[in-house]
Amino acid sequence: MSARLTALLILIIALLILASSALFTVQQGQNALVLRLGQLQVSRSSGDVVVYKPGLHIKIPFITQVRKFDVRFQTLQVDSSRSYTAEQKSVLVDYYAKWKIDDLPLYYKRTGGVPGRASTLLTQKINNALKAAFGKRTIQEVVTDDRLSLMKILMSKADESAEPLGIKVVDVRIQGIELPREVRESVYNRMSTEREQVATKHRSQGKAQAEKIRASADAHVVVSIAEAKSQAQETRAEGDQQAANIYLKAYNKDSAFYAFYQSLQAYQSVFHGDNSIMLLTPQSDFFKYFKSTLKKTA
Repeated sequence: MSARLTALLILIIALLILASSALFTVQQGQNALVLRLGQLQVSRSSGDVVVYKPGLHIKIPFITQVRKFDVRFQTLQVDSSRSYTAEQKSVLVDYYAKWKIDDLPLYYKRTGGVPGRASTLLTQKINNALKAAFGKRTIQEVVTDDRLSLMKILMSKADESAEPLGIKVVDVRIQGIELPREVRESVYNRMSTEREQVATKHRSQGKAQAEKIRASADAHVVVSIAEAKSQAQETRAEGDQQAANIYLKAYNKDSAFYAFYQSLQAYQSVFHGDNSIMLLTPQSDFFKYFKSTLKKTA
């Protein structure tokens, strides 16, 4: 009885071991491939490599091997990748790339499923894209131009070149561009000279514009003064003409009174001060109204 029980227990344990070796679990964020005698398992219906999604799956024990892969986004950090600009100036570029496995069977065939080899191949692809992009630009364009557009071009080229690896590149970010000392000094001197030239040009244009505005204002002032003088002369002439007409009407209406009024105006104009002296003969017409007044008084 004990022998049968022992045999039963051994059988149960063997079945449990067999069952556990025939089952495998794929976690969230993973995909898996099954290798049977070193060859990727393919579907009998389609002939494509079978990719196992998250969940519990069955395999043939002992003759199959399960390889699990992280299919979430991963980060590749690269420091000091050397590239050359269109003038053959050396620059050191720090960047990182976001990528994920897009075609697992192809990724496995190209990299052997080794993460380090995948990173090495992807770094080479991105470095080649980086060198191609920098090689078409001058040092000034690399340093000062819109870095966002450069990164978009770089990401597109990197994704295109990484496709044969079964990898999709979703983002490439340039973190820093370091120039060698001699290149840095040359670039800074050139930028300083160009900025000074631009500033000088703006100052010259500003002075020219100021002179133009000043000349226009002066011309406007001269024209305004001339117009004002002309208008004043016209107004004065009109006033003189109106006064002459008034005097003429008054003379025609009563010439004796007009002559008397004019004499009074002359007396007022002459004898306006205490020390006014005039040398005239008593028979002068200037005193005729004085004479008539004296006669009436006498």
